[in-house]
Amino acid sequence: INRLAAWVVGSRATLKALLQSMLAPISDLKKAEQEGNYTKRLAVTEELKSYPFGAVWDYYCQESGVPVGADWLNEIVSYEKDVLLKR
Repeated sequence: INRLAAWVVGSRATLKALLQSMLAPISDLKKAEQEGNYTKRLAVTEELKSYPFGAVWDYYCQESGVPVGADWLNEIVSYEKDVLLKR
């Protein structure tokens, strides 16, 4: 496994986790928990699965000027050919 690719995967995974946590309606979940409304907590948790996280992530990448989706891998492969293999 290319170390640079592994670093990019880890960095992107960390940012995705932070983004998902910011998109989650934590206050609603906490309120439902405190009120003992476990049905609402379960329903909201289930709804989180269909939140448009991927679209938000793609927009974030686009606005940040980095490749969207798996397109970043093409840059890693190019860097590996142009730089790493010449060392």
